[in-house]
Amino acid sequence: MRIGFDAKRAFHNSTGLGHYSRTLIRSLATTFREHEYYLLNTKPSGLFNFEDVQNAHEILPENTLHRVFPSAWRSKWVTDDLKQLNIHLYHGLSHEIPVGIREKKIPSVVTMHDLIHERYPGQYKKIDVNIYRKKFRYACKHADLVIAISQQTKKDLIEYYHVQEDKIRVCYQSCNPAFSRQVDAGEKEIIKKKYNLPDKFFLYVGSVIERKNLLNICKAIFLLRNELQVPLVVIGEGKGYMQVVKDYVKQQGMGDLIIFLSENPSTKSLESFKTAADFPGIYQQALAMIYPSFFEGFGIPVLEALFSRLPVITSNVSCLPEAGGDAALYVNPNDANEIGESMKRIYEDEILVSEMKEKGWQYAQNFTPEKCAASVMNVYNELVKEYVHDRYGN
Repeated sequence: MRIGFDAKRAFHNSTGLGHYSRTLIRSLATTFREHEYYLLNTKPSGLFNFEDVQNAHEILPENTLHRVFPSAWRSKWVTDDLKQLNIHLYHGLSHEIPVGIREKKIPSVVTMHDLIHERYPGQYKKIDVNIYRKKFRYACKHADLVIAISQQTKKDLIEYYHVQEDKIRVCYQSCNPAFSRQVDAGEKEIIKKKYNLPDKFFLYVGSVIERKNLLNICKAIFLLRNELQVPLVVIGEGKGYMQVVKDYVKQQGMGDLIIFLSENPSTKSLESFKTAADFPGIYQQALAMIYPSFFEGFGIPVLEALFSRLPVITSNVSCLPEAGGDAALYVNPNDANEIGESMKRIYEDEILVSEMKEKGWQYAQNFTPEKCAASVMNVYNELVKEYVHDRYGN
């Protein structure tokens, strides 16, 4: 097959949607080498590339008008390129497919990560909610099949957008295979010095926004101040909510206990930080991943931690029990005391930590890149064999 992808985020996005896109494309291309993969990219990237993947081909807009208006090319005009490339199937990797792709008789599948803008519209600009709603609804309606990255997302698609259940396939995502490789002691020491990491620390990774609940982690650390003096390393950026967290940290005199790693100018300039190349070495030096989010589409830092043999404390709501299985400690995200007690347990109980590391590694094997790529390839094969014949008569 000749499979086309909306690869904008694969080339340019350094957070969740980018990680998903890159991991899936690479996993497909290396596991199913008999196919050719065409990566539709709006403009050249200096951050990520696929030059080492022989059967992956970057496609950039050639027409002058398309280069001047790359968003329009990506959202509509790209269908002409797909036709010229004789693409057998198109995959919108992040909630969108091009307008008019069905008229071109190119079968399509779209990955829907979450509908958080529907659950928490107040945390977004009104215009963004309207844009997301329009694009997401269009994709769900016009794609031949919809991939949901969790059972939670599947439920939301049915509830909010009334997507027919028989049109949805749940395909869990994986994470960068680098997290499953043990970083040697020498490299860990280099990374520790590079980022000035403390000897012991808890870890939070994710955007610093209200839904992800960093403030309650800080409150938990404050409640533990007389028992533990273990800092929290924060990897992630934010705006308004970030300032709320910083104000709390300052008011409570916790400046030494909360380390905003992404705020350090020298850190932000490092290529190995921007591409997350150093993240496995950071994860594998932490005591635990603290991720008590109120709601997620999946919760990729949980999976990265499990592959890293890092204990996880996460929420008992949303899809997070899907991500953590029997390997994590689950807490009420609204309860800072409960979060703190779980952190204390991990700090004090070596037997528990050893059990969590082993259980985490075992559970993570359900989400290997090969297994996740195979589940997506099954969707492609189903679409090509059944939907194309029935709907287009090919």
